[in-house]
Amino acid sequence: MKKTLLALALVPVLFASAAQAQSATYAIEPTHTFVTFEIDHFGTSTNRGRFDKKEGTVQFDRAGKSGKVDITIDTTSINTGTAPFDGHLKSAEILNVAAHPTARFVSDKFVFEGDKVKEVTGQFTLMGKTNPVTLKATKFNCYMSPIIKREVCGGDFEATIKRSQWGASYGINYGFSDDMRLVVQVEAVKQ
Repeated sequence: MKKTLLALALVPVLFASAAQAQSATYAIEPTHTFVTFEIDHFGTSTNRGRFDKKEGTVQFDRAGKSGKVDITIDTTSINTGTAPFDGHLKSAEILNVAAHPTARFVSDKFVFEGDKVKEVTGQFTLMGKTNPVTLKATKFNCYMSPIIKREVCGGDFEATIKRSQWGASYGINYGFSDDMRLVVQVEAVKQ
């Protein structure tokens, strides 16, 4: 009887161990990962840019339908293709990269539709302020890379945020939109 009770007591432990074994860690692949932004410019055109330097990890458990993500963005690497505009965006008037050289997105809530990630909800820190952001997946897939011979998972994720929530309010009084569209194209390699 004691052996049976002991065996039953171990069942949850064994299932928990099996579930943890299915979780894998993936490293962000920087040459296939881009963080871009878009802000309406007087209703006439769209200002666009990207951050060239980023790093991070993703823990992903497809069977358990869970995951974690931690991405750090080097805000000093902002690139619009126009050096004077980049300098203005880096200034204390807008992103103040001297005081806040990084931004960060951290999440431990993945929402699935079938076996595909539908959205990732987390905390986005920019200019020393942290607010919740939900990135919705427009694409998501995992595949075995024929080049590096390892599993790669990733997708395109996006959200529209009010940049003033983070203190990036420059130009709103001139007519620039407070809405900023963030697009995160990410690929991460299984470690």
